[in-house]
Amino acid sequence: MTPSTDTASGNYASYPSLVDRTVFITGGADGIGQAIVRQFAAQGSRVAFVDIQGDKGRGTVDRCLADKARHLPTFYEVDLLDIDALRESVAAAQRDLGSIEVLVNNAASDDRHNWEDVTPDYWDDRINTNLRHYFFAIQAVAPGMIEGGSGSIVNIGSSSYMMQEDCFPGYAIAKSGVEGITRTMARTFGPHSIRVNTVLPGWVSTERQLEKWWSEEGEAQTLADQAIKRRIYPDEFAQMVLWLSADDGAACTAQSFMVDGGRF
Repeated sequence: MTPSTDTASGNYASYPSLVDRTVFITGGADGIGQAIVRQFAAQGSRVAFVDIQGDKGRGTVDRCLADKARHLPTFYEVDLLDIDALRESVAAAQRDLGSIEVLVNNAASDDRHNWEDVTPDYWDDRINTNLRHYFFAIQAVAPGMIEGGSGSIVNIGSSSYMMQEDCFPGYAIAKSGVEGITRTMARTFGPHSIRVNTVLPGWVSTERQLEKWWSEEGEAQTLADQAIKRRIYPDEFAQMVLWLSADDGAACTAQSFMVDGGRF
């Protein structure tokens, strides 16, 4: 089997509660994030998203235009290492689209690295890239959700630390902290009917994964480990995020949901 960026197509559900719902997504320019943006847009949601990749972010908007989305997503080019810029983008989205009702913390970087080569500066970069902005995005949107009396926060984690993968310790350790954020903040915001959950991908066939990390041997091992013997695609992963963001998932909080084809 050769690498392919083809995505699975499905007769996916439509959620009336997501129509016109305001959604803020980090890291929406490509990969899983782009799929999440497009799937929310297809539901008729009002979507704002941020990413450091300007051209790809604008490309995501163009794809939603081609998809004939009810509302064209709003893109802000933001480096999430800059927390002030993140806060400003949240404030801009609230001005442009209204109070944010759904937050999807997705942005991350799984660059490979050896534990022996990690410096203090690189360690800080891995934590800041893969964990810190999750908390501060929540801090920025939570007051509006509290005032509105409801909301859904979906944090995208990773199964890498559970599988004891050792090719990116800074990334895996940071991602383990995502579930700590989820469980802590779910308790904090529960009285306000704001739910907080984690969705963890297995090996999802994004363009980045196929171009940078794919090998015939690696895919064979992945499929051997999975109960479902095929690739998992970004649009499929996004369906769990949609369900948790819609009223259908209103009773779920402080939980972790795996989308990995039964690999773990």
